[in-house]
Amino acid sequence: MNQESRLFEQISNKIRNNIKEGKFKVGEKIPSEPALMELYGVGRSTIREAIKLLTLSGILTVQQGFGTKVNAIPTEPIEQRLRSSDFEEINQVRALLEQEIVRLATLNRTDADIKTIGEALEKRKLAIENESRLACTNADIEFHLAIARASGNGVLSDLYESFTVIIRDFFSKRAPSGITHFAMSHHLHQALFDAINNRNADAAHEITNTILNNNH
Repeated sequence: MNQESRLFEQISNKIRNNIKEGKFKVGEKIPSEPALMELYGVGRSTIREAIKLLTLSGILTVQQGFGTKVNAIPTEPIEQRLRSSDFEEINQVRALLEQEIVRLATLNRTDADIKTIGEALEKRKLAIENESRLACTNADIEFHLAIARASGNGVLSDLYESFTVIIRDFFSKRAPSGITHFAMSHHLHQALFDAINNRNADAAHEITNTILNNNH
């Protein structure tokens, strides 16, 4: 199943690139299924899944009696767009996302969410005690991702997860060496956990601002 999934996504990306290169033009039909099968060397089901994916994203449109036409030129995938962006811009959007995530988490968190967030917080503490920078980075991201999932908004959580890739790069390239900045901010992460646990939105908002302002 995973291999099939990877294959149709690969073909979807190839079709995207062909559209970007002008091989398939906006407003025109793409080749028939048999032609696409021959072009990309895959079976009919893979072509259909790839087309379905591109149709859902609005790049292709299936018109009855006409065929499948190119509706729009694909935009850059979000992860690539983030990688080429200025970190300050990324941090501004991250701040907006985190504030909304934390607000929703104080409203929607379940006992299971609190357990998961608490476990990530404990990992963060142990990583600091063991002076392992990589473990600190992983636990910090796990902590914030657990809060994102506790928001109850899957789209917001998925979007935030895309940002964690870039945030991880930031920690590895720009953050000071060692674990000092993690240790100095741990009390804030504990306070954020307590605020979410107690459903205290105002306190969670203030603590999140402090964490963001220190880029921890």
